[in-house]
Amino acid sequence: MKIARVEKAGRVHLALVDEAKQEVALVGGALASHPNPVLAVIEQGVSAPQLQASVTERVPMTQVRFLAPLSAFLRNPFAVGKNYHEHALEFDKSGFNATSGAASAIPQYPQIFTKATLTLNGPTDPIRFNPKHTQSVDYEGEIGVVIGTTCRNVSKADAMKHVWGFVATNDVTARDLQKNHAQWFLGKSLDGFCPMGPWITTTDEAPTDMRMQTWVNGEQRQSAHISQLIFDVPTLIETMSAAMTLLPGDVILTGTSVGVGVGFNPPKFLRHGDVVRVAITGLGELNNPVEEI
Repeated sequence: MKIARVEKAGRVHLALVDEAKQEVALVGGALASHPNPVLAVIEQGVSAPQLQASVTERVPMTQVRFLAPLSAFLRNPFAVGKNYHEHALEFDKSGFNATSGAASAIPQYPQIFTKATLTLNGPTDPIRFNPKHTQSVDYEGEIGVVIGTTCRNVSKADAMKHVWGFVATNDVTARDLQKNHAQWFLGKSLDGFCPMGPWITTTDEAPTDMRMQTWVNGEQRQSAHISQLIFDVPTLIETMSAAMTLLPGDVILTGTSVGVGVGFNPPKFLRHGDVVRVAITGLGELNNPVEEI
């Protein structure tokens, strides 16, 4: 299934998405009033037929506004640095690499970091920043993984059993903060720096080799497939669950591909009035305007 939160006539609804028909089914029942209904669906293991049984109305997508699928992050979203070969090389050459000095630009182990919870942003909401604070805001289109069950010490062979679905994300980054503080957390954690949505697609409906593409003002900057990851999703889950318990609703951003703004000469950082579009097959699109505040 494809599950979302949408706003219609000033009211927020839990919704099932029919991408082929370009319509959404609004879901009623007990979950309709839950403060974080999609997270509740994941945690409670609610099935698509159960949700379909509570549908109250079907409307065209054009009549609703998609919100971030999660009302709030369960805890800090996780992310992976330098997980496509060409991006690892472009970032290592950029001068903004907080982990420079390593023997190789290609990491030997997954580089895991987190973003603060208030980075959560909707699929069409503005990406805002203060130019007095940062002058180098960059986009990073990424395929996000949503964990479905509590798990610890998971093997690669069993890892996908614990994935609930996939979601389009943008790991927005202030490159100067990333460089100046010699770590990634601050530069990744400005409020609203993690647009996600417009829906979460469960693993049974997600394409096998999803393609992620990013445009800025209509100019294509990124294009990559999930099969090109240096560390695939099972490896990431095995690595992370060896160190900590993963929880239903945890989100893992799997890494971005070559073509980010910092990789150009000169860099192409985001400016007021830009629009960033991230599209992933089967996961929909993000279309976020950029605003300086």
